[in-house]
Amino acid sequence: MKHYEIYKHIRKRALIWGLPLSLFALQMLAILASLLVMIFSFSVLSLLGTLIFNTATYIVFTKITSQPHLLYFQKVFPKCISNKHISPLQYD
Repeated sequence: MKHYEIYKHIRKRALIWGLPLSLFALQMLAILASLLVMIFSFSVLSLLGTLIFNTATYIVFTKITSQPHLLYFQKVFPKCISNKHISPLQYD
């Protein structure tokens, strides 16, 4: 008899195949596009190419999910803009 683990962290982030919903939707769009490519240009190279492309997108998406700092860019502008003169001297 199979044993299924209950996913209790649904409020934290919903996952399908280990991907968040937005990345899962992108993965499904990539699969649909590759199916269209295979249907309209049927050849062995297109089959291999779409297979490699789909596995590569899944691997990239799982890496992005497991390491979100890969897409983190620092903000360009500072939090506070001031006209105050910055001086190393302390006036107390």
